[in-house]
Amino acid sequence: MDRMTSLRVFREVVEAGSFVAAAGRLGMSPPMASKHVAQLEKSLGARLLHRSSRHLSLTEAGTAWYEQSRRALDLLDAAEAAIGQTSETPRGQLKVSAPVWCATPRFARVLADYRERYPEVLVDMHLENRKVDLAADGYDIALRATQELSSALIARPLCRVPFYLAGTPAYLARVGGDPALPADLARFGAIVPSYVNLENLALKGPGGRMFPLRLTPAMRSDDTTLTLHAVHAGMGIAFMPLWLIDDDLAQGRLVRLLPDFDSPPVTLFAVYTSRQYMSPKLRTFIDFLSERLGGLQPKSAARPAPAEEKPRKH
Repeated sequence: MDRMTSLRVFREVVEAGSFVAAAGRLGMSPPMASKHVAQLEKSLGARLLHRSSRHLSLTEAGTAWYEQSRRALDLLDAAEAAIGQTSETPRGQLKVSAPVWCATPRFARVLADYRERYPEVLVDMHLENRKVDLAADGYDIALRATQELSSALIARPLCRVPFYLAGTPAYLARVGGDPALPADLARFGAIVPSYVNLENLALKGPGGRMFPLRLTPAMRSDDTTLTLHAVHAGMGIAFMPLWLIDDDLAQGRLVRLLPDFDSPPVTLFAVYTSRQYMSPKLRTFIDFLSERLGGLQPKSAARPAPAEEKPRKH
């Protein structure tokens, strides 16, 4: 049997979840698909799949082989596509790492629209606030929000993500109302990221002047969603991405503090490993995110302030 065909059959079986579905995609019979995988296991001297009448799962060896062979096939597919030998149709599994705060209805809609346009791509989304090792952990791409990016990485800027300092109206009333200057924040409790050095924080005020920021931690957390829940529970204030709190600001459940003082801008990048060719699924995913995320207009930015309130800059 052809080794390359066996590799493609194995990938399709893993991604489709069954021999029948994989065989249908490849235009072969299920018994033939099973023979290809069996031959691959024989040549490797290791079992790649746990099989039962209702379920397939990867063995430890199968997991390692799938990640390595998938990347090799993607590279070959991209190289062939680059010289016009195969179809440019994006297909296969795309493993993505992204910040936890991407778990919003708006970002989910973007993913759903991508799936509608490219139905043969299966996005495997992992939300985490750590910087993954793309090659070692088997990721095709990572979305990273940062002010600085290593020159050793290949990255494409997708959009700016504003981070606003916000709290609930009830909490602000309890501690004495809105602060007028960054120095006034000392009386507020703050939920701060566990990975942030508080000594380096500053806000840019009118005229571009920088104001040191002194926060009093009420809690530390590396999970942005938990931070939002803690703010809603009245524990304190926090810097949070506008994607996560846009609706809360628009509906008055949260109030933006110090609207005339800006935190340093954060850019969301698409980061991927150094490859001579990009697979169609990776290229289309990055292009789609750039198109859709770059055009997102925050609801709170376009919503006028009520007449009886002092207008806020959002």
